[in-house]
Amino acid sequence: MEESAEDIAPPEAAWIERARQGDEAAFGELMQLHYETVFRTVFTIVRNEHDARDLAQEVWIKVWGQIGNYRGDSKFTTWLHPIASRRALDHLRKRKRWFDRFLPFQREDDDGETTTYLEPVDEDPVAPEQIEADERRTHFETVLNTLPPKQRAVLALREIQGLSYDEIAVAVGCRRGTVMSRLFNARRLLAQKLRETPCE
Repeated sequence: MEESAEDIAPPEAAWIERARQGDEAAFGELMQLHYETVFRTVFTIVRNEHDARDLAQEVWIKVWGQIGNYRGDSKFTTWLHPIASRRALDHLRKRKRWFDRFLPFQREDDDGETTTYLEPVDEDPVAPEQIEADERRTHFETVLNTLPPKQRAVLALREIQGLSYDEIAVAVGCRRGTVMSRLFNARRLLAQKLRETPCE
């Protein structure tokens, strides 16, 4: 069941109403409250912190321009998620070689030769347990990053952001059944890739 404006915490409801009337200070409070949520949503899709920070700012510029359209018939975050998700997906679509961001990776050039690119790593010594944990996390993220953008988006929104199927459908602009299909295929593909490339 969706929450109405009356169900929102009073300070947030007041900020929303004032922001809809053009109050920049109230909008600033609203932005501060939800900034990290927007950033995490964008980051889980684009997987690059620098890009995610820039895109999060763009999202809030767009929210400021559209907040007059928010009527309070759903949670503010339910209205906010599609704006953030679509901007992140648009960013990936426009970046033809988006996969160059994900390291390490292999890519075939025009001659059919495969080249492996690696990101420089910090060589400062750390505890063995931390190194092992970092290696597992890096391995998982590397495998996650090889998923097609649409599959990675639904997986991130479901598993990391905790959105419902209906919320994800609104966020990425497709049917609920499509979300379920993409999520099933994303999980299957991720599990397969993790089996094929175990973390050593």
